[in-house]
Amino acid sequence: MSSTARFDWKVPFYIICVTCGLITLPLFLKSIGNQLSTVCTAYVGKVPSVKETNISSVIQKSEKPILLIWLWPYGVKFELKDCKTHFNIDSCVLTDDRSLYNVADGVLFYHKSIAWDLGNLPKDPRPAFQKWIWYNVESPTNTGRKAGLENLFNLTLTYRRDLDITARYELSIVKSPEPFVCPQKNKIVCWIASNNIAGTGASVRQNYYNELRKHIDVNVYGRAVSGASSLRQEDYYSTIASCKFYLAFENSRHEDYITEKLNGPMVAGTVPIVLGPSRENYEQFIPADSFIHVDDFSDPKALAEYLLQLNQNEEMYMRYFAWRQYFKATPHLLSTQNEFTQPICAACDHIAKDNTFNVVHDLFWWFHKNVEGHQWK
Repeated sequence: MSSTARFDWKVPFYIICVTCGLITLPLFLKSIGNQLSTVCTAYVGKVPSVKETNISSVIQKSEKPILLIWLWPYGVKFELKDCKTHFNIDSCVLTDDRSLYNVADGVLFYHKSIAWDLGNLPKDPRPAFQKWIWYNVESPTNTGRKAGLENLFNLTLTYRRDLDITARYELSIVKSPEPFVCPQKNKIVCWIASNNIAGTGASVRQNYYNELRKHIDVNVYGRAVSGASSLRQEDYYSTIASCKFYLAFENSRHEDYITEKLNGPMVAGTVPIVLGPSRENYEQFIPADSFIHVDDFSDPKALAEYLLQLNQNEEMYMRYFAWRQYFKATPHLLSTQNEFTQPICAACDHIAKDNTFNVVHDLFWWFHKNVEGHQWK
C-alpha cells in the first residue's frame, strides 16, 4: 500500500447532492402545496355561472329568499313587481321560472290549478329546506278533494285563522283619522253578484235575496240575477258608495269565510249586510257596530223593515260608521289579473320573515274538519 492517501471523490459528491436536496426540497413541497391549495380553493368556492343554473344576475346577487309560483291561479298572471307597487312588499324574489325549483325557498301551488292526477306537480322530490305552500281561497263547499296531496305541503295560505299565511282584507288602526264624510246616497240597498250556481252554495243567498226584494227595493248588478245591470270595474266603489246598504252575501257559510264582498262596502262608506258565518265570527275581524247580520232578524221581512227605519233616521244610520274614528279599510284590487296578488305577496313576505314549517299530513281533513255533511267533489 502506498503511503500517499488516495482522494475519494465520491464523498464531496454525496455532500453536494444532499445539500442541493435539502435546499430544493422545501421549494418543491411549497410548489406542490400551492398547486394543491389553488385546486381546493377553486373547487370549494366555485359558484355556478348564470348559464349553468339559469339564475338571473338579479337573483344571483340577492340575499332575499326565492318564492316560485309553480301554478298560477287559473293561469292568470300579474306583474311580479306589483308586490312592491301595491303593498310595499319587497322582501323576497318572486318568480315563475321553474328552472329555479331546486334553489327556491318556497314553491306556491294554487289548489284549483293542480291537475286531478297531480301530473303538473314537480317531478323532482321536494328539497328538505323548501316550503311547499298550498294556496286556496275557496270555502270547503267549493274545494274538491284531489287524492295524493297528503304530506306534501308544509305551509298553508287560505282565509282561515288557523293557518300559516292569511289571505284576508283586514282593517288597519289609524292614529289620526280624518273626519268621516258619508258619501251621497241615492239608493237604499244594492247587491253585486256574478254567481248563482247552486252547487257552489249560492242558492242560500239567492233565496234570501228573492224574499228580501218583496219588501224593499234592491238594485242588483252582475250576471247572477236575470235583468240585473252590468257594472264596469271602474264603477265598483262609486256604485257601492251610492247605496245606504250593501248585501255582502257569501256564496257559502263557513267559519272565517269572509271575502272581499265585505271589504267593498267598508271601503266605500256603506253599511254591509252580511250573510256568511256567525255574527261572533264577523266580530273577530270587524267592529260589532259596523255591520248588520241577517241572523239578527227573524226573516227577510223583519230585516227590510229595519232598513227602512234606518233610511228615515239619519242619526241611527250614522252610528254604523263610528268605527271610522279608529280604523281604516284598504281598497282591494279589482281586476281579474290582480285578484290573487295580495295573498301571493303575503306569502312572499312570510317566507322572508318566518322559517317555521307546519306539515299538513291530511290536508282535506284539516280543511273540512268543521264542516258537517260535506260531500267531496
